[in-house]
Amino acid sequence: QLHLLESGGGSVQPGGSLTLSCAASKFSLEDYVIGWFRQAPGKEREGVSCIDHNGHYTEYADSVKGRFAISRVNNKETVELQMNNLKAEDTAVYYCAAVEHAYFCSTSAGFYHVWGQGTQVTVSS
Repeated sequence: QLHLLESGGGSVQPGGSLTLSCAASKFSLEDYVIGWFRQAPGKEREGVSCIDHNGHYTEYADSVKGRFAISRVNNKETVELQMNNLKAEDTAVYYCAAVEHAYFCSTSAGFYHVWGQGTQVTVSS
């Protein structure tokens, strides 16, 4: 059974950067479409970005376009979310999610079958 592991969260000042990673224990993510989501306290889960299994197609929420970049690294076994120029409103728990045998990606939560436990990102001065 696929288990997703997020890492890279932490605290950073506004304008700073963080890189989140999503990997799987005992599995390669090469055959999975991956999405990144976030949930702030009192708010609904929001789709942030996604990437197809080849790494050729990506999507971003309007709120992060131009600041965040999703990519596959380590022979496509890990998916990173590079977050630059972070703002206070980016503070949330960030989750990665996966779905197998898909030919596109989506920032809709219902598209994904497997979820990680999340990693906290806090942007504060």
